[in-house]
Amino acid sequence: MTRRVRAFVPDLMDRSRLRAPGVEVGFVADPATLLEESAELYVVDLARTGVLEALGGRPGDGARLVGFAPHVDEAAMAEARAAGLDEVYARSTFFRRFPEV
Repeated sequence: MTRRVRAFVPDLMDRSRLRAPGVEVGFVADPATLLEESAELYVVDLARTGVLEALGGRPGDGARLVGFAPHVDEAAMAEARAAGLDEVYARSTFFRRFPEV
């Protein structure tokens, strides 16, 4: 069974790291469109200005919303937790754990 992931991750190097067996990742150019199609997991790059405001809500159907940011950007990670993201990771931790997430 293939797991569907939708991601707002503009950086091409970061995109290349979002791979795992049995995972299909679809990328969006605008975070406002991230939740328009169904997926089991939604991923956002929290280092991008205005990403949380652009999301405009939470996914339905039990899907998870996960964000990552540079480990030094504690403010962005705290804001994401306060906004209700299911999980928030330091960037390096997220990419190391992506197959598990």
